[in-house]
Amino acid sequence: MAQLDTFYMFPLPVIALVVAICVVPLTGSSSPDFTYYKHTVLKMDEAILTVNNDLDTAVSVSWVSEQCYQCLYQQIGIVPAGPSPGQPSSVDFVVTTQHEIALQLNSSLVNLELCRVPFHFGEHGNYSLWVRNINDSLVVNCSLVTLTEPVNSYIPILVAFLIFAGLALVSTIGKTILGLDIVKAGLQRMGRSVETERLINSELGSPSRTIAPVTDNILPPPPTPSKRLRSLDTFRGISLVIMVFVNYGGGRYWFFRHQSWNGLTVADLVFPWFVFIMGTSIALSINSLLRMGVTRFSLFKKAVWRSFQLFIIGILIINPNYCQGPLSWSNLRIPGVLQRLAWSYLVVACLDILVAKAHLDINATDAWWIPAVDIFLYWPAWLAVLILETIWLFLTFLLPVPGCPTGYLGPGGIGDMGLYANCTGGAAGFIDRWLFGEKHIYQTPSSRVIYLSHMPYDPEGVLGSINSILMAFLGLQAGKIILHYRDVPRSIISRFLLWGFILGVISTVLTKCSTDQGFIPVNKNLWYELHPCVCGS
Repeated sequence: MAQLDTFYMFPLPVIALVVAICVVPLTGSSSPDFTYYKHTVLKMDEAILTVNNDLDTAVSVSWVSEQCYQCLYQQIGIVPAGPSPGQPSSVDFVVTTQHEIALQLNSSLVNLELCRVPFHFGEHGNYSLWVRNINDSLVVNCSLVTLTEPVNSYIPILVAFLIFAGLALVSTIGKTILGLDIVKAGLQRMGRSVETERLINSELGSPSRTIAPVTDNILPPPPTPSKRLRSLDTFRGISLVIMVFVNYGGGRYWFFRHQSWNGLTVADLVFPWFVFIMGTSIALSINSLLRMGVTRFSLFKKAVWRSFQLFIIGILIINPNYCQGPLSWSNLRIPGVLQRLAWSYLVVACLDILVAKAHLDINATDAWWIPAVDIFLYWPAWLAVLILETIWLFLTFLLPVPGCPTGYLGPGGIGDMGLYANCTGGAAGFIDRWLFGEKHIYQTPSSRVIYLSHMPYDPEGVLGSINSILMAFLGLQAGKIILHYRDVPRSIISRFLLWGFILGVISTVLTKCSTDQGFIPVNKNLWYELHPCVCGS
């Protein structure tokens, strides 16, 4: 009987839970805070804005992102006039929450600006904007009210960071404790007692025990593992982790996405870091092969073959135009990430093959250039890179581009007040479109997101590849420093700090410490020479 009572009582909590789940949303939907969610399902980085118009004229609502430099306002809708005094009309809009935006409200009759409201909306928040006259005067007041607080979208990444930081802290504390002398002594005593007990319990000296013949002296010695630069492998691993995270959406956080045009995010650092790492690896590998007696001609053939393989893989296998259907010559993208890596590797590897030294012992230790031996010993390579950078400067700022101002560096579209809508990328975009054709370059550049540009533009184009060579060459220089001062870690660190300071000063002067106001802005799409300076520093 008790079992039967238990059987009948068990479903009661389940039924109560189901009823609660079904009933609570129905009663909660009558709350005024959720009325605006009836017909709108918000996605990530979106919020609801309800514009209430209490004027006797219709109001046009436009917006622009604060990330959009000198951009035209884009209309998102019109709110009609209220049916009668005291009865405002209202329209719901979905607004983005990634960056701060500026709302502009104009009178639709005479296109007169009524007010401008800059605000950073929060994800899944519910906001109300009231437009009304003050005390029946002609002065219009716009007031923004938060109806429902937004969610904190940074909590997941904060929790992940705290977890990893906690694990790192625990690992550091554990290593510190294990490194104490008293702990080491205790572990050694425990190890000796275990070994003694094992020997006592073993069958040493038993007649039935067969002793294996000693063959250690006739076996070949195990191969010595190749020495690797652990710091470089660590840097490569960090870059790989960030790359995978960015390529799979990055949690939809804005700093894990590529900047629309000028500026720098975490996602914009990954590719330059790989190019830098490649340059460092070139210096280490070529020096090692030369010391092993490999000829320079063999190294040259190897570099050409590897570059050719990377280029072909980038065109035929890792090609984003696969997303548009079967790959054909009519829509084949020729520039690309692997293609730029191949080009940078070929140029920098060939330069290093020409100037690299198998033995780095310098006899003339009293020469004036010895403190900068890692530079002056390879002056032909530096001269070649400087010539390439001079070519980049002339083409970027002096090449005439039809329909565009000479030296234009903007994104086109609605940027620069829409005056140069077809000038995306300036000389860099013009050269790629002229050399490859519009259908053979990237069709959806990141400038479309905010600047609404419609011209095809390839961020891995020809002109930017010159500065990619500069980035790889800076990595090569880091490798030369490691090779020349491998026995003096303090000299390696001091030279890295000096290079970082020099590149940082160059970046500060050219950018004027601003995103858009400098002489040459930081821009991953165009790979200005400043981009390698910032990433290299």
